[in-house]
Amino acid sequence: MKEVIVTGPHKAEVRDVPMPKIENKHDVLIKMQSAGVCGSDHHIYHGTNPCSTYPRIPGHENAGIVTAVGSAVTTVKKGDHVIVDLIMTCGECYQCKIGRKNVCESVRVRGSGADGGWREYFTAPETEVYKINDKVPWKDAALTEPFAIGAHCTNRGRVTADDVVFILGTGTIGSIILQTCKAKGCKTVICCDVSDSSLERAKKYGADYVINSKRENLLERIQTITKGRGVTIAFDSACFKGSLTLVMQPGIVCNAGRIVPMGFVTEPESITQAMINQREIDIIGSRMSCCQFEPTIKHIENGDFDLEGIATNFIKFSNIQEVFYHMEHPDPSVKKMVILFDE
Repeated sequence: MKEVIVTGPHKAEVRDVPMPKIENKHDVLIKMQSAGVCGSDHHIYHGTNPCSTYPRIPGHENAGIVTAVGSAVTTVKKGDHVIVDLIMTCGECYQCKIGRKNVCESVRVRGSGADGGWREYFTAPETEVYKINDKVPWKDAALTEPFAIGAHCTNRGRVTADDVVFILGTGTIGSIILQTCKAKGCKTVICCDVSDSSLERAKKYGADYVINSKRENLLERIQTITKGRGVTIAFDSACFKGSLTLVMQPGIVCNAGRIVPMGFVTEPESITQAMINQREIDIIGSRMSCCQFEPTIKHIENGDFDLEGIATNFIKFSNIQEVFYHMEHPDPSVKKMVILFDE
């Protein structure tokens, strides 16, 4: 079979390797059908992902068909369409025992700290494999993991229908957070970006207000929209140096409001205790997702989200170099790629 491996920054190759075999009675062999390309995959390729090591097979948004199962597997069978979780955990640490396995003290992440799904076959324990209805197209099935992120971060942020929501950055994750907030009944969701095409897409997904911060004063617009009160919760899905400080400025988030940063920017920002405590703001970390795959799959099966336009480019696995070309030559129209494996 073929696999794609990133050996170091800006270095990727396709290798022919033996097909994996089931060596554990609880394992499942999966034939890959689709895989999303995430921002973290871009960072792995460019050498800017602080959570990754080399050499590495990328890919944590994985969907495929079960082709074989171990002797003790009971939850899936040969022929099932499945989504594969990205996290591998110990199940024994404090974090796992309190239901926070996504930050297990020894967590390993497929496609980052462990090899992922950009290969034709791989194995995974049945506990990390979830069935999805075979009527869901593979191009949509690959979006399960990012929508699980939307479910997790909005749960972490305690989003309710009464919230006034601000989303900085309306790329893939920002658009998904937007849809998730609207699905939770939020009547006011404000989206900000520097791309008009991204903001037009946000309108399509239900944004009540859009702000292009290249041309408009962000603080003034939020103050006008909220009648001087500010928003109750802000999601930073733009994730650039200074974006957290930007969101924290007085007038954007109200007193007792919440901020959920979504990124892994490593450069320090000028944030003080007073900025948090004078307004008693909650800054809530959110990483990947926890126990959200199965409910997210149900939402996708039921057609609860608008998936059209979340992924913009569909690339055959046999043309994988096109993925790396777009990583090297960013194009604003390429908002998200999905790899479709050859039959």
